[in-house]
Amino acid sequence: MSRENRINEDIRAREVRVIDADGNQLGVLPLRDALRIADERQLDLVEVAPQAKPPVCRIMDYGRYRYEQSKREKEAKKKQRIITVKEVKLRPNIEDHDFEVKARNAIRFLKDGDKVKATIMFRGRQIVHPDLGKQLLVRLAEKVADLANVERPPKLEGKNMIMILAPKQQQD
Repeated sequence: MSRENRINEDIRAREVRVIDADGNQLGVLPLRDALRIADERQLDLVEVAPQAKPPVCRIMDYGRYRYEQSKREKEAKKKQRIITVKEVKLRPNIEDHDFEVKARNAIRFLKDGDKVKATIMFRGRQIVHPDLGKQLLVRLAEKVADLANVERPPKLEGKNMIMILAPKQQQD
């Protein structure tokens, strides 16, 4: 159903196909008769398919329908998780302790449900040894293997080598 449905007197068509509150078809009726039936039942006539020939209208409590729709939208919004990409930058000649610190940061990001972009930054002539960078990224991937999957394997892009790690899905 569209965002803004026409209700009662806002409906423009002369004839409408009417569906009652229980989902039964009442057939094609003149708009006046459909409005009268809705009024007798103390409900609203809501246009649910304006593009149909003739337009389809349903007899329902529009206020309750809008309330339930907003509740469904809020519930759907709650279940959405915005995944951000956090970056961990390394150099090919990083010391072991520094590597451990960077790995702990990556683990923290993955536990929070974020993706991790691991970047090896080459400077000057270091670029002639891309294998060192690849070894470092593979070592990082092994360190976080229980928490993450390698979404994109190590790949050289300009003066940087990039690998993307995605958190493993938790079983609820």
